[in-house]
Amino acid sequence: MNTFGQAPAEKPSPCVARQPILTRNENVFAYELLFRETAGEQTSDSDVERAATNIIETLNVVGFDAVCDGRMAFIKCDEQMLLKEFYLLLPSEQVVIEMNEGIRATESVCTACVSLRQKGYKLALDNFSINDPRERLVAYSDFLKVDIRRHSAADNAALAAKHGAKNRQMAAQKVETRVQMLQAVQDGYTLFQGYFFRQPERMRARHIPANRATHLRLLQVLSAAELDLDAAEDLIKHDASLCYRLLRYLNSPLVGMASPVRSVRHAMALLGERELVRWLRMATALAMGEEKCSDLVLSSLVRARFCELISPHIAEGNSDLFLMGMLSLMDAILEVPIGVVVEGLAFDEKIKEALLGAKKGSDTPLTPLYRLMLAREEGDWEEVIMQAKKVNLSVPQVNRAFNEAMTWAREMTAAAPDRSH
Repeated sequence: MNTFGQAPAEKPSPCVARQPILTRNENVFAYELLFRETAGEQTSDSDVERAATNIIETLNVVGFDAVCDGRMAFIKCDEQMLLKEFYLLLPSEQVVIEMNEGIRATESVCTACVSLRQKGYKLALDNFSINDPRERLVAYSDFLKVDIRRHSAADNAALAAKHGAKNRQMAAQKVETRVQMLQAVQDGYTLFQGYFFRQPERMRARHIPANRATHLRLLQVLSAAELDLDAAEDLIKHDASLCYRLLRYLNSPLVGMASPVRSVRHAMALLGERELVRWLRMATALAMGEEKCSDLVLSSLVRARFCELISPHIAEGNSDLFLMGMLSLMDAILEVPIGVVVEGLAFDEKIKEALLGAKKGSDTPLTPLYRLMLAREEGDWEEVIMQAKKVNLSVPQVNRAFNEAMTWAREMTAAAPDRSH
């Protein structure tokens, strides 16, 4: 499946990033898609039509499910795009058309809104505010997105009270801390956009629960220079969830085993050592994240695969970069400090230094790659360009690796038991 190494070095590869929109229970409701084209161009989300065109192209090439994990996509539009019914190329049940601040509440715009809603599309108003000149368009909107930093707490609550309705959801944007999220809930918002949920501010424990510690011990076994099959088998046998996932995976279309599986050891032999290690890492991440936001788990797998694909092309590629990517969100998944996560794990010291350094703000040899991973995920295109240069990668190379990582992570999680969203 890995075609990364065979792709032409400088072939243009569009940059599409996603930011999750969460419910109050921190389940992923949808993703907003963000775009930047290439390193040499200044095209960004300010060029709304070009950005949307490339988002549509990427969705068609990479796949809607891979980019959005089966959720809806919020995609920005300007007035001309709305009037031209630009989004009819995308499935109505998976798209929310997000009208930007420049759209005027004219008769033609209202008519276009009615037409799109009749075709099954949902509409959102971006950056809605007090005395917004687009207020006439509220009647056609399924979502109102409010930048909570722009207004006082009283105004945020007033907007939610005035415009929140049974058939309309209020979405709080730029929610960066859990305190802001809790305040937005109190103010009447039902959807939340920002990376507050990736910051483990509420440390519920200073230790890792027993079942999670077992998973980390398995990661330690998998990170050894030589795989101890007996130790791996023992740990798998003592985790019913992992046993079930392994059997289900072997019976999935991704693998398509013809012969019946007689035992855990037989299942391990059928996969082969390399694929077994990769699968167990993926399954362990899923198991540890069962009670957390699904985007955290999915993103940890995307990061892991992205780093693995990049590793042959960078100076520090001899380190276990798959593990670095996967563990980079484990503090948020387990709600313990990253130091507790890596304590006692016998794996590459460079990886430990990178994980600890990222949380403390100190630099290590792997810091440029770590920052590149974060920037590409968040759609911080200027940072992507800067960090890619530091590790001698082109932006097209970065994008191909990231798009392939999204596809891989989606396929891997689809083979696991259903998880609540």
